[in-house]
Amino acid sequence: MISEKLFQGYDEKFIPNQTVPLPKLSQEQSEDLVSDNEGSKIIKYINYSLQQSAFHKFPFYTATNIDGIQFKKVPRKDNWRKDTRISKEFQFGKELYSAPKSDFDKGHMTKREDVQWGETIGIALNAADSTFYYTNAVPQHKDLNRDIWRSLEDYILHTETKQNELRVCVFTGPVLSSSNPYFVTPIDGKQIQIPALFWKVVVFQKEDGKLYRVGFMMSQNKLLQENNIIEELESDDQLFMQFKDADTYQVNISLIEELTGLEISKAIDSYTDTRNTKLILKEIDIDPDLENDSLEYELGFVIDNIRL
Repeated sequence: MISEKLFQGYDEKFIPNQTVPLPKLSQEQSEDLVSDNEGSKIIKYINYSLQQSAFHKFPFYTATNIDGIQFKKVPRKDNWRKDTRISKEFQFGKELYSAPKSDFDKGHMTKREDVQWGETIGIALNAADSTFYYTNAVPQHKDLNRDIWRSLEDYILHTETKQNELRVCVFTGPVLSSSNPYFVTPIDGKQIQIPALFWKVVVFQKEDGKLYRVGFMMSQNKLLQENNIIEELESDDQLFMQFKDADTYQVNISLIEELTGLEISKAIDSYTDTRNTKLILKEIDIDPDLENDSLEYELGFVIDNIRL
């Protein structure tokens, strides 16, 4: 049992001499927030926080601090459970992930390894364990969760943050939209919508002392369709439907804000283009403890934008 005293959550002052606030929700989203047993609408864990939608039962976003200096390598121990600090009715658990046709992973929004840091091995181990609450999970097709999205996450953590001993802030979440497709299996007699799009924003400081940010978006719509996991909705949301294929893109932050309804922390945009740049990896099964030349080659444009 992890001591809740360690649940300090996301620190907006984490990057030295900077403030990186949590994403700002719309009025409608704010009215849909879940509160913990102390009345807080910001649910805090170790080195990360999130805000949970009562209607969708998924997080609007998670906010994570990553310390490249204090990173610790600790063993993985899956321990998925509901968070007892909030009502069970606002969380999906085994009833979703063990249902017929639930051929998807419990996709971490805050990556386990991202919070795996602290002054001691014990703190890092508890931080990693704190990512296994269902509030931090959204259904993700295994081919997406374990491949290109994971490779991107590993690149951000190991090649950039850890090797360069950086402190960065990362926001991640699903696009909670009325255009999302329905899961083919009702849960507790109700149809639920599975997020088709996911996004990630990395905020970092360069040598000039200024804050920069870079954003990514991925789609699992095609993968879920091919496995007959979803019933696709007809939608007139052209922006949403641009991302029907199973791809990952580097995108403008303004696009993420438009799709999610969130307002992301201000910083200098490293990437500004009217086009959405598709990320293509020839080799996606990477060893996080080794430099990966092929990944670096294929993501060269990303490296140029993120590397200090």
